[in-house]
Amino acid sequence: MVHARWLRLLNRSTGEPGYRDEWYWEQCGGCRFWIALNGELGQDWGACTNARSAFDGRLRYEHDGCKSFTARENGTFG
Repeated sequence: MVHARWLRLLNRSTGEPGYRDEWYWEQCGGCRFWIALNGELGQDWGACTNARSAFDGRLRYEHDGCKSFTARENGTFG
């Protein structure tokens, strides 16, 4: 399954020891540069379009994150 295979690419996993509390509020799905895919995969996956991110142009899991997170102005997620 694609979802399970792509999860190996995570930068940050909420289940890892050392996951910082502030990262819960800085996940890809809430970033203004994250664009959800269409279809079933779009429920969890999107493309990063942030030129300052190491993940620009790559697919990212909505609960992943990076140091270049920029919150959406309207505060939406996903």
